Amino acid sequence: MAHEIDLKRYDIYTDLVVESYDKENLDENIIHKEEKYDDILVFDTEVLRDDFKKKRGMYSTITFKDISDKDNFKKVEEVLIKVLTRFLDKKKITMDKSCLVVGLGNELSTPDALGPNVSDKILVTKYLFELGEVESGYRDVSAFKPSVTGVTGIETCDFIKGVVDVVKPDFIIVIDALAASAISRLNKTIQITDTGITPGSGIGNYRKSLDEETFNIPVISIGVPTVASATTIVSDTFKYMLKQFSFNLNNQDNKKLKFVPESNRNYLDHDKELSKEEKEKVLGYVGLLEEEEFRTLVDEVLTPIEYNLVVTVKEIDFVIEKLALLLSNGINKTLHKAYNTTNI
Repeated sequence: MAHEIDLKRYDIYTDLVVESYDKENLDENIIHKEEKYDDILVFDTEVLRDDFKKKRGMYSTITFKDISDKDNFKKVEEVLIKVLTRFLDKKKITMDKSCLVVGLGNELSTPDALGPNVSDKILVTKYLFELGEVESGYRDVSAFKPSVTGVTGIETCDFIKGVVDVVKPDFIIVIDALAASAISRLNKTIQITDTGITPGSGIGNYRKSLDEETFNIPVISIGVPTVASATTIVSDTFKYMLKQFSFNLNNQDNKKLKFVPESNRNYLDHDKELSKEEKEKVLGYVGLLEEEEFRTLVDEVLTPIEYNLVVTVKEIDFVIEKLALLLSNGINKTLHKAYNTTNI
C-alpha cells in the first residue's frame, strides 16, 4: 500500500512572503505587483488580511543574481535605496525623524551575523546632534546590536524596548538573517517590510515580535535568507533532477550539445515537464508525487531523526561581508541624503 502523506501535519517554514502564496492563483486579499530593473526583479506584495501565513502589511522582495561584481553591486544598491525610500515615504517619515538601526543576530555564527555586521557599518550621528547643529542632509541615527537571547539571557524584544525607551527614536529599522524554502533565493534576495520581524523564527526559535504594535513607532525590517533546511535542499534537488532528465530527453538529437560537457549544460530555463509515465519510469512511486507532497515526505523522514539540518553556503564569510556592505550602504544613503561614499 502506498504511503499516505498528511500535508496538514507539516508546514515548511519560510520567512519570505513571496514563497507563501502562488502568484498565478492570487487570493483576493493578496495584491502582487512586479517591477524589473535590468536583471533585478522587485515583487511588491500587500497582505490585506490578518489570518494569512504572513502578517498584514506591505512587503517588497528584491531578487538578484550576484553582488560580487562591482557593477552588479551598484545596481542592487540603487534598487535597495529606491525601495527603502518608498517605504519611508509610505510611512510619512521625513528627514527630521530620528532612527534606531537594530542589527539582530549572533556574531559568533556567521550565517546569523548579518545584522550585527550591518549595524557596525551604519553612520551614527545621534551624538553629533546632541553636541550641536549638524549640516543639512544628515539624520539623527543611532545603532544597536542586542545579540541573541541564548547569549545574553535577555529576551531580545525587552532588550530593544529598554534602548527605545531611553533613545526615543521616531522609527526603527531592523536587520536580520532569514530562512528560505528555495535554495535559489539564498543570499540573492532582500525582503523589506513594514510588519516588523520575529527573531529566531527562521529556525523555529520564536521570540517576541518586533513591530509597530510593540514599540508604538514604525518598524521597517530588512532581511536576507542565508540558510535553508535539509528538506529544502533535498526537495529542490529532486525538482532540478526531473528538470535535467526532461532537458536531456528533449535534447537527445541536439548536435550542438554533444560538444558541451554535461557538467556545463544549463537546463534551468528548460520548461517542458516529464509526463507522469516518464516520471514513474525514472523514479517510481516517488516520481508521481507533486512538489509539495515530496517536500512534505522529506520533512516527514528527516525531522523525527533530527536530520533536518539548517545549512548555508560554503563561502558564507565572503557573502556576509558583501551583503553587510550592500545593506549598510543602502540604509546610510537612504537615511542620510548627503552620504555618498561606497567602498567595495
